[in-house]
Amino acid sequence: QVQLVESGGGLVQAGGSLRLSCAASGRTFSRYAMGWFRQAPGKEREFVAAISWSGGSTLYADSVKGRFTISRDNAKNTVYLQMDSLKPEDTAVYYCAGDSRARALTLIGAPGGYDYWGQGTQVTVSS
Repeated sequence: QVQLVESGGGLVQAGGSLRLSCAASGRTFSRYAMGWFRQAPGKEREFVAAISWSGGSTLYADSVKGRFTISRDNAKNTVYLQMDSLKPEDTAVYYCAGDSRARALTLIGAPGGYDYWGQGTQVTVSS
């Protein structure tokens, strides 16, 4: 079992930056692909970014490509989401998620592909 705890959310002006962190428990963290998702009020949860177990592959939603960067530090059991050039439409609760397929060769851009979820952290971008 893996437990995930997000941090780093907050209020920022449009054009600003935030870095989200997701700390994972358990010694098997380095085997799992990890993803970030977000959910705005009244909307479905949507994919933001994913990173392979080794960190060698990444996948991004078109809406954040070029502005957000996902990374991981397996020694610290932590995955990050660097968010730059933030827009009001980025406002949402951001969730960290883990794919339990050990050392998966493919990245999944849908919530159904992930088995472990954090509680979420609120990101609010003012105009």
